Formats: sequence, C-alpha cells, structure tokens
Amino acid sequence: MARYKKTEEKKNQLLYAAFQALSDLGYDAVTLQIISDYAKVSKGVAHYYFENKESIFIELLTWLTDKIFKKESSSIALEESAIPKLQSYIRSVFISPEENRKFYRVYLDFLAKASRNSVYREINQRFYDNCSQIGYEIITIGQKEGVFNPHISSKEASREIRAIIDGYLIQWLMMDEDQLHDIYHEACLASILKILK
Repeated sequence: MARYKKTEEKKNQLLYAAFQALSDLGYDAVTLQIISDYAKVSKGVAHYYFENKESIFIELLTWLTDKIFKKESSSIALEESAIPKLQSYIRSVFISPEENRKFYRVYLDFLAKASRNSVYREINQRFYDNCSQIGYEIITIGQKEGVFNPHISSKEASREIRAIIDGYLIQWLMMDEDQLHDIYHEACLASILKILK
C-alpha cells in the first residue's frame, strides 16, 4: 500500500511538472527532459513512470479534465435550486486569473493537437459530455422551478453553456488583463441566463 502511494505521488509530481512546463513553454517546446527538470527528478525516473512525452500528455489531459469535472460537479451539489447552482458552476470555472491562465494555455495547446490526435479528441469529448451533464441538471431543475424557459431543449442548451464559458475565458485570456476577469465572469453568467430564460 505504501509503495502504491509513493508511485501515485511520483506520477502526480510528474503530471504537475508537465502541466507547469506546458503552461510556461507550450506543447511543442516541452520535452521529457524539461518535464523531468520541472519535477526535479532524473529523466530515468520520468521514463520509469511514463513511456514517453506523449504518454505523460495523455494522462495529464485525462487527469486535468477529470479533476475539473469533479470540482465543478461538487460545486453545484452544494446548492438546491437552479440559479444558485448555475452561479456556483460559473464561479467554480472562473477560479482566478492565474489559475485560468495556466489551464487555458495548456488546454488550448491540447485542443490544437486534438484535430490530429484521436486520443486527445476522445478525452476532450468525455470532458464535454461531463460538462453537459452539469448543464443538463441545472437546466432541468430550472425548468421544473419555472425560472428557465420550458420550451428550450435541455440537451442543446447544456452544450451551449460550456461553449459560452469557454468562449468568454478564451476571450479574456487573449485580452491578457487580469482586472477584466470579474467582468468576463459576470458577462458569462448574464449570457447564459439570457439563453435559458
């Protein structure tokens, strides 16, 4: 059991190092040696846990998207009704300028590669399916409560919610102005409410 825990800790150390390296340097610049340097381990240690850079990146994308989904899903579980659930969901996505910048730099690199990499595409699709579940739950509750339009398709609108979220965060990232983070957060929430009401 202790050995398993140590193995998981070392793998997580390498995954976190890969995330930091990707955020700082970009997908194409990162090598297994750079990941090892960020993790402060030898390249041999990285090779022990991962076959190559690609295997680290596949696990990293899975780890990141699963972690984000769990966090976002937990945030809405704390609320009872639709609007507070939606507000909590958006808050859990718009974490902070620093955290959002790191994630979206890495995530956009993965998306750029996903058009040619079926594994990345599958991981991303699973993430979007999970995000749609969150949106679907919020919309369905809101329609039962009478706060959201009963005639909109919960399935279609749940996909639109994540598209709006990612759109606003990517626009904010391109502006590169931390002070606009809260403004984009509020605008994102307002846009989603507009399509749901």
